[in-house]
Amino acid sequence: MEERLMVRLESAVARLEALSLRGGSVVESGGYDAAVTDPSVVAFEDFMGTYFGRVSSAGEKIGGQVLEVTKILEQALNVQKELLIKIKQTQKPDLAGLAEFLKPLNEVIMKANSMTEGRRSDFFNHLKAAADSFTALAWIAYTGKDCGMSMPIAHVEESWQMAEFYNNKILVEYKSKDPSHIEWAKALKELYLPVWSATAKAKAAAPSAPAPPPPPPASLFSSESSSPSSSKPKEGMAAVFQEISSGKPVTAGLRKVTDNMKTKNRADRTGVVGASEKESHTSTPSFSKAGPPKLELQMGRKWVVENQIGRKNLVIDDCDAKQSVYIFGCKDSVLQVHGKVNNITIDKCTKMGLVFMDVVAACEIVNCSGVEVQCQGSAPTISVDNTGGCQLYLSKDSLGTSITTAKTSEINVLVPGAEPDDDLVEHALPQQFIHMFKDGHFETTPVSHSGG
Repeated sequence: MEERLMVRLESAVARLEALSLRGGSVVESGGYDAAVTDPSVVAFEDFMGTYFGRVSSAGEKIGGQVLEVTKILEQALNVQKELLIKIKQTQKPDLAGLAEFLKPLNEVIMKANSMTEGRRSDFFNHLKAAADSFTALAWIAYTGKDCGMSMPIAHVEESWQMAEFYNNKILVEYKSKDPSHIEWAKALKELYLPVWSATAKAKAAAPSAPAPPPPPPASLFSSESSSPSSSKPKEGMAAVFQEISSGKPVTAGLRKVTDNMKTKNRADRTGVVGASEKESHTSTPSFSKAGPPKLELQMGRKWVVENQIGRKNLVIDDCDAKQSVYIFGCKDSVLQVHGKVNNITIDKCTKMGLVFMDVVAACEIVNCSGVEVQCQGSAPTISVDNTGGCQLYLSKDSLGTSITTAKTSEINVLVPGAEPDDDLVEHALPQQFIHMFKDGHFETTPVSHSGG
């Protein structure tokens, strides 16, 4: 099946290159029927049959909410296929038109997000992994390097980072239990990030002549055709991108986004207080090597804060209880979240400070070092995973918070004193435990230290 997919993709690329050289488009030659049989749409259908089929098969074995969210994912992919067809029949939309164009996809994404709200189910990690991965499907809104978002392949990879945290939890939880859950989690990842074989043997080169050196990498949406001998067949979503990006027809009908339409220049989307951005600093904030800094609301549901270095004045103040906040790859920065949100995740951050009011579900800290988190309102759950050095500041309203730790060290919790004017009282959470086998099972107690 995968070999046939590669053959069809190569044929589709050749067709798109020919169209690009002639300056033609699929829309000109047959309307809806031509759009349905367009190489990019055909490639997307093959991609769904091959890669989503694995997710669906595993979801059917598990059933329940996992099957339900898998079916929502199928709906989203079907909507995206229809949008691909519509692109080839739609003239240049303005900003409002682009939002209307993406509305069907956004509605399906909201349906998936609603499954993660409220009381946690036994399959919360499955629901979060699927729902967070839906942001990757917004790659279809990419209209050029000035549109305010990463290129499609980079956007999918960045979006998967948000889902991978929960996907990895599934792999750990069901490692020695039900293999269907492992199959589902691996298939979900392969849907977005192709996994290359580690055991397959490389094909022997023809003895007649040495292979020429590869050409320099071209732009994803370059109209120039690349040399067939140097192009490698791609898998999963990358194959679809290669198919779509081989020519201009997919994005030719969309209007170029002007400066005032970019996410980073829109006050209603960035969530950053403009006045504070102009304050002078003793040191100029640097940029992360991992990618450009981001602070934006994606698809109206997820605040993404990424690669912020040395920024002490980050603020999200236009949020609601249905939105989530994902903080990734930040260093020596401080973020304030004003208002109630559904959940907050801090991932791979160093010396990061977070101040928030209320969360509906949980505040999660994973793969971090030297972070400080202050809850000024309430939070049902705070989880700390694979983190060294974490200071948690709880308010009087959040003393009932359930704190979960795993693979952590130097976790301190500061709580209010008995009187309003008292200083905060610091408590160190145990990181060493004694396991004793008694009456047929192990009993675990934290190590206690005493001193004069």
